[in-house]
Amino acid sequence: MPIMPFDLTGRAVLVTGGGRGIGAAIVTRLAEAGARVVIANRSQDVANELAARLNGRGLDVRATPFDRLDRDGLHGLVDEVAAGCGGLDILVHNAGGCRWAAIEELDEERLEATLSINLTAAIWLVQAAVPHMRRQAYGRILVTSSISARHAMGGGAHYSAAKAGVNAFIRGAAFELARDGITANAVEPGFIAKPGRGTLSTAENLSRIARYVPAGRIGTADDIAYAMLYLASEQAGYVTGQTIVVDGGTILPETGFAVERQWR
Repeated sequence: MPIMPFDLTGRAVLVTGGGRGIGAAIVTRLAEAGARVVIANRSQDVANELAARLNGRGLDVRATPFDRLDRDGLHGLVDEVAAGCGGLDILVHNAGGCRWAAIEELDEERLEATLSINLTAAIWLVQAAVPHMRRQAYGRILVTSSISARHAMGGGAHYSAAKAGVNAFIRGAAFELARDGITANAVEPGFIAKPGRGTLSTAENLSRIARYVPAGRIGTADDIAYAMLYLASEQAGYVTGQTIVVDGGTILPETGFAVERQWR
């Protein structure tokens, strides 16, 4: 187990979309820091498997369904977790995604699905978490955003809009909640490897895309998880309303071709 500079012993945490990839890494690192973590995941079997594996290491992790995105359903989820854990200290909304479509092909179903999981769910989860955090004058609100919030991606204009909305919402929430001892921040991942699934799972694609990343590699789920661990910690108490970009420098050059020319 790695040495942990941040101690979350006894902190109650809810992580949505925590079954695999970035979410699983966040769950693992927060649990290793001593937190009691509840995974809310749409694929219940995946979440149960992760919880069992981490519990086998002596960590405190359990899974719960994440099958409703409406206001009542998300309020119920937060209240259930808080009741079972004796409070809620840290909320991580990591669940997200997008059904890609060019603007002229975008329909109401795809738009609503993208806004619902990425932005609207974040708003309802935070709304539900605030009373629990206010009672204890302490809280950490964290959301997984994306560098797509500030950069264009073909077929993902609606996803960029949702993530830009997340960043704006985080700033507003941070301002409203600062005097309550509650911070609100987001992490913007760049290209993160997804072993076994998606475009970023093949060696060919990883190598091709890495050419345009100044750091020379695709990111890992742990790159995001450790940023989340910092923001969830006591040490980050004076950081609020911010988004931390974790992308190996991807957004730094004017164009990715500049990176290729520089290192060729």
